[in-house]
Amino acid sequence: MLMQALRCLGLKGTKMATAQCNTIRLKLFKIGAQVKISVRKVWVSLASGYPYMNLFHQVYRNLQAATLRC
Repeated sequence: MLMQALRCLGLKGTKMATAQCNTIRLKLFKIGAQVKISVRKVWVSLASGYPYMNLFHQVYRNLQAATLRC
């Protein structure tokens, strides 16, 4: 259900809107990142060689703009 929600909300308007769960997992979730944690903030630095960085940012913007219904 989580992948279906990501596909509907986050991938809306992208080429991967109809992608299979395994493809979404490989291209969006399995990325190299460095996480730095301080008392008040968490920084996530993506790898500079990540080929789907633009797609990742577009999905992030789509999820920020989505309204949550509980």
